[in-house]
This record gives sequence, C-alpha cells and structure tokens, in this order.
Amino acid sequence: MVNAQSRAEVRRNLLAQREAFALHSDFAVAQTSLGAFLQQVLRQLTPRCLGMYWPLRGEFDAFECVRAMEISGILFALPFAQRQPVQMHYRDCTDRTPDVRDECGIPSVQGTMVVPDTVLVPCVGYTRSGHRLGYGAGYFDRWLSAHPHVTAIGVAWSCTEIPTTDWEPQSHDKALAFIVNEHGVLHCD
Repeated sequence: MVNAQSRAEVRRNLLAQREAFALHSDFAVAQTSLGAFLQQVLRQLTPRCLGMYWPLRGEFDAFECVRAMEISGILFALPFAQRQPVQMHYRDCTDRTPDVRDECGIPSVQGTMVVPDTVLVPCVGYTRSGHRLGYGAGYFDRWLSAHPHVTAIGVAWSCTEIPTTDWEPQSHDKALAFIVNEHGVLHCD
C-alpha cells in the first residue's frame, strides 16, 4: 500500500522509470500519441485560459503540443511557485516564453497573474481513480484545493500508473477530472 511513509520511495522509483522511458526509442511515438489525446480533450473542453507546466525530467512537453493547436482566443499560463509561504499562482504566457525562474528553479514568466479554468498537471505517478503523485511539495495540491471549480487534467506516461488497490489517498489528495497518457484518456470524475 502506497502511504505517506512509502511515497518518497515510490516517487524515486517512478521518476527513474519515467526518465528511462524518455531515453527509449519509443518515446517520440509516445509523445505524438499523448499529444493527440490531449488535443482531443482540450477541443472538447474549449478552455478560455489553460494553465500549462514547463516540462522537466522526462515529462510530456504539453507546452509545445498545445500551443501548436492554434486555438483562437485562448490564454496560456505558466505556474510560478514561491517557497515562503509555500504557494503557487499562474502567470499569463500567451505571447511569451519563459523569461524567469520561480523560487523552485522552474522556468516561468513575468506575466500578469491569472486564474485558469483548466490546468494541465504533471504526474510523477497516477491511479485510474484520478489521484496523482507529484514531486512532494504540494504546490499543485494547494492550488487545486483553493480553486475547486477548475478542470484538472493529469498528464502522465502509462509506465507510471500506480494500481488503485495500492493507493491510500491522504486528506489533501483530490482526484483529477482526467488523466491523459499515450494510450488514451481516463475520465476520473
């Protein structure tokens, strides 16, 4: 059972799996496949403002995939994390690329603060019930709790799935609306 004590070990193992997968010859095919499924979901949702993330450590490059869709009128935003107090907000990046790093060293922008109606959430691991394992600092969990009206879409590789029977949600774990991987879309609500 993945509980609070074992999450750090599971996280390390899943990150290693994801990084190894990113070096595999099938990675480019998986990127294309996941991108097609993600574009399908976004066309159905038609967000007005889409919260993105900058890809790190073998994550899917949603930034390039979604911006290539040329959805008219949509705003794009990137998160900006602060260490003290621990919080995250989104900044408009519609017409710009990262020009600063947040307090965690992740590329972001100096844009105006916005609140997206739909956000893409990178997953270190996920369950079919929509729970995600992140990097462990709780930035996305806090932001999603403060914005329950937002549609949250987890983005992950299938090799990082955690069996639901092995997952013990914590009180702050909120299920995402969708999980998108290279094999399809999981509706989790």
